[in-house]
Amino acid sequence: MDRNQATGLILFAAVLMVYSIFFATTPEPVEEEVAQTSTLQVQEEDVMEPVSAPVLVEPDSIQDIIAQRQFGVFAPMTKGTTETVILENDKMIVSFSTQGAEIVQVELKEFKTWEQKPLVLLDESSSDLDYMIQTDKGTLSLNQFFFTPTLSTMDVEGETANVLTFTAQSGNARITRTYSLKDGNYTLDKYIEFVGLNNNLKDNQIQILWDDRLQRQERDIEESRRKTNINFFTASGSHDDLSLTKTSVEEEVTEPIKWMSFSQRFFTSAIIAGNTFNTANFRQEIPNDTLSIKNMRANLVMPLENGRAELQYYFGPNNYNILKRITPGFENNVDMGYFFVSWVNKYIIVNLFQFLEKYFNNYGIIIILIVLIIKLALFPLTYKSYIGMAKMRVIKPEIDELKEKFGEDPAKMQQEQMKLFGQLGVSPISGCLPMLFQMPFLFAMFFFFPNSIELRQESFLWANDLSTYDAIIWLPFTIPFYGAHVSLFTILMTISQIAYTHFNNQLTAQAGPMKNLGYIMPVIFMFVLNSFPAALSFYYFVSNMVTFGQQALIKMFVDDAKIREKIEAYRKKNVNKKKSKFQQKLEDAMKAAEANKKRK
Repeated sequence: MDRNQATGLILFAAVLMVYSIFFATTPEPVEEEVAQTSTLQVQEEDVMEPVSAPVLVEPDSIQDIIAQRQFGVFAPMTKGTTETVILENDKMIVSFSTQGAEIVQVELKEFKTWEQKPLVLLDESSSDLDYMIQTDKGTLSLNQFFFTPTLSTMDVEGETANVLTFTAQSGNARITRTYSLKDGNYTLDKYIEFVGLNNNLKDNQIQILWDDRLQRQERDIEESRRKTNINFFTASGSHDDLSLTKTSVEEEVTEPIKWMSFSQRFFTSAIIAGNTFNTANFRQEIPNDTLSIKNMRANLVMPLENGRAELQYYFGPNNYNILKRITPGFENNVDMGYFFVSWVNKYIIVNLFQFLEKYFNNYGIIIILIVLIIKLALFPLTYKSYIGMAKMRVIKPEIDELKEKFGEDPAKMQQEQMKLFGQLGVSPISGCLPMLFQMPFLFAMFFFFPNSIELRQESFLWANDLSTYDAIIWLPFTIPFYGAHVSLFTILMTISQIAYTHFNNQLTAQAGPMKNLGYIMPVIFMFVLNSFPAALSFYYFVSNMVTFGQQALIKMFVDDAKIREKIEAYRKKNVNKKKSKFQQKLEDAMKAAEANKKRK
């Protein structure tokens, strides 16, 4: 009982008391003869004193009157008992309360937390989901009403679905909330219907308030927070999200949206409108404690059409192939990287991964096979890159002569170098361009492996979980930018990269600052990737080893003497050849730059 109800009950009791004292009728006097007869009867029977008691209203009727004043036609819906009802399929168990007919817990059957406990996406202690309506009695929450549940099965779009129907009744007026769950699905369909309440609802819309303190599911809480945020998709077809890095951020969306989600690293909870949500307000913040990953809040306004609304929940994994079948744009809950690398993940890596999963259940083997397939597909580019570097190595004596002759004049040196390259048919970027085309694949993995739920809790060699770092040593202190652990795959990746750099420098006769930079970069990446998933470091390690093998194999079949012969043949054949337009423009630009420099 709240304060308003208690106050009303006290006032009502006071009115009854005043009425009984001042306005109640007194007993009429009786005739003397009757009184004498009564006296004799009392003497003959046991002595009993007459008691006069006021007529009191039963407590239930008092509550009914208060409820009638506060809720009007909805008053009968506020009476009932709280029970838990379960709806489930082969993917999840969804628990509801008869008070509100609302979701109170969602458990995914196929997954466990990092502590091997049941994976619960939301429960009563962490999540508050409320539907509000504007009535002739003010704003009312559906969580204030009690519903009667009915379980059944029915055919939905050609599939059998488990259906849970909740009904709150008041005379001819009723509120129905229906949930349906098909096997093999992570989606929960929902229908809300108001019947006989047109005169009691002040507007044709319903407000959804969702507060969720996202629970910790993974060991690395910092990585989980970096990958958790609110996503939404507008009715016009554009995806947007709230900042991943800010401690607290809030955003109001005034245009209609199709869906919104609380997206974690590997799992998503979302609401999808049957039509659209008119407006939305979102807020997310990082708590000071470690009890939750992030605290989320969504305030949505959904229109009612003829007293009815339709929507859908999604509670499930961030599997790209599953998400893209839910609704347009829903796959954006998985970060596939920037636009210039996301196409690699979406159209190549995801499908390749899915194909290999049919034949192999060891994800370490799958990663090795992906490396081999990609390297084989990119081998022509690797070969061209090697030939380009070999040509630069063969003409190094001529370049050294130019350095001795024009070393003090950089502009002249560049002009003579370009002239030499044109005479010999050698391009200084011929070894770099093929490598540049391979870069999207290297960067794509930087986004794919940290967000791939397929690798979650999958072990390989000493790594218990390929989706997080493979710590083989825990340090008693924290190294800045490195951490308090040592990841073995990251160490192996660094060593292989340094070995490859040394081998590559011998092929290209690299010297100067670029040579040293090649050894510094692997050490920098060792610090960066130490806390990244073991699968990423393992992929780069295998990639380095395969590339090293390719280079060694090509070297066995490529003779520097034959390359020199081809260069000399080109020189003789094109001795009187005119300069290309590109070469001429490049030389003119160099000359103009040198002239400007002299004038200054």
